[in-house]
Amino acid sequence: MLKEAKLALEDGTILKGEGFGFETIKTGEVVFATGMTGYVESLTDPSYKGQILMSTYPLQGNYGISREWFQSDGIKAEGFVVREQNKYPSHRLSKENLPDFLDEYKIPGISGIDTRYLTLKIRRHGTMKGAISTEEIEDAELLKLVNGQENIEDMDLVGTVAVRKPKIIGEELKHRAVILDCGIKKNSIDSLLKRGIGVVVLPYNTGYKEILEYDPETLLVSSGPGDPTRVTEAAKTVKNLSEKLPISGICLGHQIISLAFGAKINKMKFGHRGINQPVKNLITGKVTITSQNHGFTVDANSCKDLPIKINQINLNDGTPEGIEHEELPISCVQYHPEAGPGPNDSDNYFDNFLKVLKEY
Repeated sequence: MLKEAKLALEDGTILKGEGFGFETIKTGEVVFATGMTGYVESLTDPSYKGQILMSTYPLQGNYGISREWFQSDGIKAEGFVVREQNKYPSHRLSKENLPDFLDEYKIPGISGIDTRYLTLKIRRHGTMKGAISTEEIEDAELLKLVNGQENIEDMDLVGTVAVRKPKIIGEELKHRAVILDCGIKKNSIDSLLKRGIGVVVLPYNTGYKEILEYDPETLLVSSGPGDPTRVTEAAKTVKNLSEKLPISGICLGHQIISLAFGAKINKMKFGHRGINQPVKNLITGKVTITSQNHGFTVDANSCKDLPIKINQINLNDGTPEGIEHEELPISCVQYHPEAGPGPNDSDNYFDNFLKVLKEY
């Protein structure tokens, strides 16, 4: 028997489809991602905390679920919207299907939605607050829940996905980096470990003096969810360590580093989410295809009189994708070089990370 579900948006739109996953009601900012693959990586990406994820590619679940593809300890997205979900996956690594995966982490899903219509609506009007219900509820009550939720700019999300206490991985390795954890992805840690860099993962609000007690050779400010202007502790830490260590940043970390040196942040209309974003290096002229997941961006105009300069841009809309300090060994990127699930064009980011670590 089919289970009716509803997706409600803040403009009053209510879409009906088939529910799957856990029977519940969840609210969040409705966003879309354009990858043909990678639903496991996306759903477990801490950067999707507070958001209801919709896939533009119509078929999801066809290759099942494997914990090898997890980017955290479980699903972080608030809900999943698809055109069609496959209950009978085929993949040698698959251990369960998509509905059971969502049910395990108490996340609702809705299928049978015209995702083309919804994508065009979001592109036209911008991301919107929404709610998924896989339970019986009146339309008016569901809309009340939608409009009663906070805007994502007003939510402190980093603390819900970051580690609560220090975590040391690869202590036996030759080099050591501290990761300021705002919602680190597993692939980022693995990319450092395979290059002989052990990591100390610390809570996002760790002070600079405590960081230095671990005797790191470098600092990485990680990716994560929400508005970077709410993560003021991390920006202060970057500023305090700017003349003591090489510093790198990914996604939210890129924005936090930029804030530390005086840049401003803008909320994007619908953001960049997917595995096909073209980025141009302004120094070399090289273009790479990148994986991205962000709804905020550094204001390019605000960087003009600062000691940081933009060295990479997005070819779709011209927004900053890479920034480096003019004098200090500090650089960061808006995209995800750890590429979960792909592509791998920008994997050399971590080679350069190791190079700077050794030279400093």
